[in-house]
Amino acid sequence: MKKVDLVIKNGRIIMADGEMEGNVYVQSGKIAGLGHLDVAAEKSIDASNLLVMPGMFEAHAHLMDPAETDREDMPTGTAAAAAQGVTTLIEHSHCTAVRSGAEFVLKKEYLENRSVIDFGIGAHFPTDSIDRIGEVIREGAAFIKVFTCTTHGIPGVATGDLYAGMSRYGDTRIPFLIHAEDDSLTASAEKQLRSAVRSDGGIIPQWRNLLAETVAAQSVVTIAEASGALTILAHCSHPEVFKIAEKARQRGVRVWTETCPQYIALKEDDVLTEGAFRKFTPPNRIQSEADVEAIWGCIGDGAYFASDHAPSTRAQKKGGSVWEVPFGLPGLDTTFRFLLDSAAKGRISYPMLVELYSRRPARLYGYYPRKGTLLPGADADIVLVDPDSEYEMTDEMVISKAGWTPYAGRTFRGRAKAVFLRGKKIAENGACVAKPGTGKFLAPHR
Repeated sequence: MKKVDLVIKNGRIIMADGEMEGNVYVQSGKIAGLGHLDVAAEKSIDASNLLVMPGMFEAHAHLMDPAETDREDMPTGTAAAAAQGVTTLIEHSHCTAVRSGAEFVLKKEYLENRSVIDFGIGAHFPTDSIDRIGEVIREGAAFIKVFTCTTHGIPGVATGDLYAGMSRYGDTRIPFLIHAEDDSLTASAEKQLRSAVRSDGGIIPQWRNLLAETVAAQSVVTIAEASGALTILAHCSHPEVFKIAEKARQRGVRVWTETCPQYIALKEDDVLTEGAFRKFTPPNRIQSEADVEAIWGCIGDGAYFASDHAPSTRAQKKGGSVWEVPFGLPGLDTTFRFLLDSAAKGRISYPMLVELYSRRPARLYGYYPRKGTLLPGADADIVLVDPDSEYEMTDEMVISKAGWTPYAGRTFRGRAKAVFLRGKKIAENGACVAKPGTGKFLAPHR
């Protein structure tokens, strides 16, 4: 190796296993080396006083393309992701649910030139035959998404069907990503609240209550244990849900937990004043600082972070009763900001941040070591971070079509200064500088 394309010099290199001072060398879109090598470079970037991290891996984003592009689309959503350090994303919009090999191919072909960053595609549990799971696995699906209750117009999967699918395909290592809320309990709560003619924001945590989440999580974990399938509980909202998974994992069950910033940063009683702008499910359940500490205490070896980006514009959130407007929050513009701020405050270390939002999801979904690391041979997906930059978040900083954020007015510390995808700069100072088509579809490696 006599000459490389790019060297990023003098940075504080952060990886999941630790950190080091030195240089990152890039050749032909790959990491060519770390440290201090005696090689020349076509281009040099000085990263003094900056953190050098692998690109973040966003495993849970709904980009609505092509069905509800007034809420979000692939070009806009991936631009928002790129600007905030995300270089790989898995798309799983419910509005264009993929349940067969043919549907998967159509969606992949449609999205092929619409992404700024590299992307995978998730599939949904089929409604007709579990044979379809095999089809989407062969086409390169990143996971099988399962709703245990009817949500977003997607029917809940019956327990028997779920067990059949997880048993049959458990040895393929494809993750089953489970939205765990008990259908009967949420339906019963909805009936009671509607009978009481309630339409205030306070219905949300009562309708999508903790009991419904824990009952469904326990059922899913039991099926995971019986089937042996790799299972991930999506958007876990409360320590009780984490504990269900952790106890099972201690028995050897292959079950993991995903959580999101909203379950730590937002308070349950926000719904009383914010209404539909805090309508997402499961809802946030934090009531006190002790609850915040309890959630952080659950973020260990079995968890990772995602945004669950499911945006709607302000007009859409105001477009009807709280019962009828869309679920979801925008999150791609703020998840990395939240985690950088959490590291700056000592909640997590910077290597742990990389583990939780880069390496671990990349591993679980079959993209490591191509993604999630700066080790030689990995894609040169790199984020340069100013850890000391402090600023107030505003709606104007949001690139997503949502145009707003629940974190407006909050102060964050830590800012993505530059983002590289396969060695090419795609974002700088909070703005995306790459075009759709820069990113490519990637199938997982299992």
